[in-house]
Amino acid sequence: MEFKEGLSASLMRTVTAAEVEAFAEVSGDDNPVHLDEAYAAHTRFGRRIAHGMLAVSYISAILGSKFPGPGTVYLSQNVSFLAPVYLGDTITATVTVSKYRAEKGVLTLLTECWNQDGVKVVDGQAVVLVTDVAAAAAGAGSAARVARDEGTAA
Repeated sequence: MEFKEGLSASLMRTVTAAEVEAFAEVSGDDNPVHLDEAYAAHTRFGRRIAHGMLAVSYISAILGSKFPGPGTVYLSQNVSFLAPVYLGDTITATVTVSKYRAEKGVLTLLTECWNQDGVKVVDGQAVVLVTDVAAAAAGAGSAARVARDEGTAA
C-alpha cells in the first residue's frame, strides 16, 4: 500500500450519554463533569461534556479499522483539546498523511476532530507503524483494493 501526503480518511460519530458512560466505565474516569448533569451545570461548561479522550478514540478507530487499517500500530499521539465536546455533538474525526518513511514503515498523520458547527475540538499528530498493514490489506478483500486503486481510504 502506498501512502501519499494529503491522503485522508474521516469518521463521523454522534456523542451519546451511553457512549460517555461506557467510556467512563472502561477508562475508570468517573469525573462528574462527564456523568452528573447537576454537577456539570455549575461548571464553566454549563452541562455535561464528553471525555476528551473519547474524541481521540475516534481517531484511533480510523487508524486501526479504516485507514491505514488493520495492522496499524500506534507509536505516538500528541493532542490538544481546543473546545469541549458536548453530549449530542456530532464529531468528525479526520486523519491526513503528512509524511511517510517507507524504509521504516512509519506514517505521520495530522489528526483533527471537528464538531457539527465547524469548531475544531481536537488537534494533534499521530505516528504509526504500518509495516503490517500491507499484509492485512492483502487478505482484506476488495475494500482495500478499491481504496488503493482510487487513491483514497476505504
